[in-house]
Amino acid sequence: MVKKKAPIPSMDELMAYLNTQSGKVGKRELARAFGLKGDDKIILKDMLKSLKSEGKVFSEKGRKLSVKGALPERASVEITGLDSEGELIARPLEWPSDEPMPQIIIVKDKLNPPAGVGDIVQAKLTPVGNRLYEGEALRRLTAGENHMVCVFENGFVTSVDRRLKQAFKLKNLPVEKLHNRDIVIADIPMVRSRFPEATFVRKIGSETDPFAATLISIYLHNLPVMFSKAGENEAGKATVPAKSKHREDLTAVPFVTIDGADARDFDDAVWAEPDTDSSNKDGWHIMVAIADVAWYVRSGDALDMDARMRGNSVYFPDRVIPMLPEALSNKMCSLQPNQKRAAMVCEAWIDKTGHKIRHTFRRALIKSARRLTYEEVQSAMDGQTPVAGLENELTYLTGAYQALLKKRKRRGVLEIDVPERQVILNDKGQVIDIKKREITDSNRLIEELMILANVAAAETLEDKGWATMYRVHDRPSAEKIEALNAFLATIGHSADLRENANPSDFNAILTRADGTAKDFAINEFVLRSQSQAVYSPENIGHFGLALARYAHFTSPIRRYADILVHRALIGALKLGDGALTDDEVKTFDDTARHISYMERQAASAEQDAVDRYIAGYLVDKIGAKFRARISSVNTFGIFVRLDAYGADGFVPLSSLANDYYEIDEAGARLIGRETGRVFACGDMVDVILKECVPVTGGMVFDIIGGGKKEKGGHAIGKFKAIVKRGTSVKRKTKTEKRMKGKRSVRRK
Repeated sequence: MVKKKAPIPSMDELMAYLNTQSGKVGKRELARAFGLKGDDKIILKDMLKSLKSEGKVFSEKGRKLSVKGALPERASVEITGLDSEGELIARPLEWPSDEPMPQIIIVKDKLNPPAGVGDIVQAKLTPVGNRLYEGEALRRLTAGENHMVCVFENGFVTSVDRRLKQAFKLKNLPVEKLHNRDIVIADIPMVRSRFPEATFVRKIGSETDPFAATLISIYLHNLPVMFSKAGENEAGKATVPAKSKHREDLTAVPFVTIDGADARDFDDAVWAEPDTDSSNKDGWHIMVAIADVAWYVRSGDALDMDARMRGNSVYFPDRVIPMLPEALSNKMCSLQPNQKRAAMVCEAWIDKTGHKIRHTFRRALIKSARRLTYEEVQSAMDGQTPVAGLENELTYLTGAYQALLKKRKRRGVLEIDVPERQVILNDKGQVIDIKKREITDSNRLIEELMILANVAAAETLEDKGWATMYRVHDRPSAEKIEALNAFLATIGHSADLRENANPSDFNAILTRADGTAKDFAINEFVLRSQSQAVYSPENIGHFGLALARYAHFTSPIRRYADILVHRALIGALKLGDGALTDDEVKTFDDTARHISYMERQAASAEQDAVDRYIAGYLVDKIGAKFRARISSVNTFGIFVRLDAYGADGFVPLSSLANDYYEIDEAGARLIGRETGRVFACGDMVDVILKECVPVTGGMVFDIIGGGKKEKGGHAIGKFKAIVKRGTSVKRKTKTEKRMKGKRSVRRK
């Protein structure tokens, strides 16, 4: 009997198999799994090559493959909390910042004592659904404190993180009486039980306290607030450095600082004049002076360890958690007017088109002539109110900016509109206004001068062959470009973006959408298609800024990466003490990961605080009607953004009219099977505020009517809508059974 030849799998079948595998899989294993032999293996090889070119699978070391966005069979994970069923949930310690974070549920635990919140463990992972894994804790790498920020009420505590719903009975109540709505730190039990109890650690405040939203964010994200005593002492001894052969006197140059009206630390000062070189007609001579933080913060000292741990300053509506003690950040390293300050100065010459002809770096003493605000400078730029005594200086700075602006437009910088919410508080911590932060030409002037200096720093260090900490921004993945193309096609804005698309290609899409009904949705999807900028010792360029070399040099008061770049420049150019050390270079990879992570933590903490302040502002408006825009949809419901406040909230699927809703992932919309009602990203809807919880920042809305009708009757036959329910396996896992109801989109 002739043995029947095994059929060649389709691309979908190949991807489905790869999705069921934890870890990497080789071509030999794939051929064996599908029974392929002979020439069929060549076809398999071509299929895998195609999948790799599309960005759906990748290989790092060796020839084995894994699905993009998949976790390996064993990985280091951090236990972050408990879900509503009392199971530990975790996140991978290493994960691309531009990929959606998978969820890991620890269902087996071999540790003694058992794994707890804050622990970092080695885990064996099994995929059970879309970005969903079951984990087995094998080995504890780092023991963490099982602390959770909670709200106390009637003897129970619940997390201020709205993703964690479980309540814990609080034992060992403190001697001082707790009141309902107090904010406490509690130890979460490592052993899971049907009636879990938490141990009281300390009270940190009350939900009713002024600035409670900031306090919660600080503790929730475990941000360091206090400096080491040694670090404070080192900062307190800082003085203006003495003159030396490595430091030039530039105190006669009338530098100015230009910052927000509420700024307290001034780490950059600028100056410009027409270039006197006759060969550079209408060109500009520019100086950008940056606080010489590396003079005061030396590698390995207490200040350095404090700054590295923090990674950056964190900015809240009511306060700043600085990266450096106030004695430096607001005093000796702040370029205050009429005060001698140590600085690193980037001196550059550009032509009338903004092209940089040459540049140099100098270590200097400077004296800022004036502290100006963006508002003052903008008024002068608009020809309204000149700045007395500095008319020429501002005219020259404006001229240099206009030249740099020409270069920016020629480069084709990615121009995505990302509005920033500004929360205005009174002295009692109450929100009195929420507005969109205005970006004017005066802001852009400083931005362009800083970019000029940052590029010069990266080029200098690369030319000198010195290690440095680049600021890199990868181009969008093939997978994300494919998703963006699919979305644009569904809304009639077709674009044939390729994997090698440049920022100008994305700008063309945004320009075409500007002013149309879909401009918001297209802006959101173009933004989501982008990678996240990170720090790296390996240079891959900065896609968003359309720059081949870029490093952060201009804010060493508030970013640790900039201190490293300063140290590298000092070493490369032989500018005296405080150079980058060999030991620092050896740990650049670890440092890059750490400061990139701390940057994300800071951004998350800042956003969380803003969400809580806005929720507190709207809490007395429950039942009120708002105009909102759909920002995204998923199988649980609809996310909306209030037009007036920029606040984000959620509309549960259960609040919609009786229907079965299918999700069109490519078109980012939900479609009613029976009614044909469509809720799509970017659509405007009227909503009523149903729930508002300031302590978590969570808001729940009901949609009033709304939902466009799909033309031509029922929508279900018009597209293939598959609600992902996890990988097909022979038996339902514990996690799948528990998550089944949560992932359903059926509503009656």
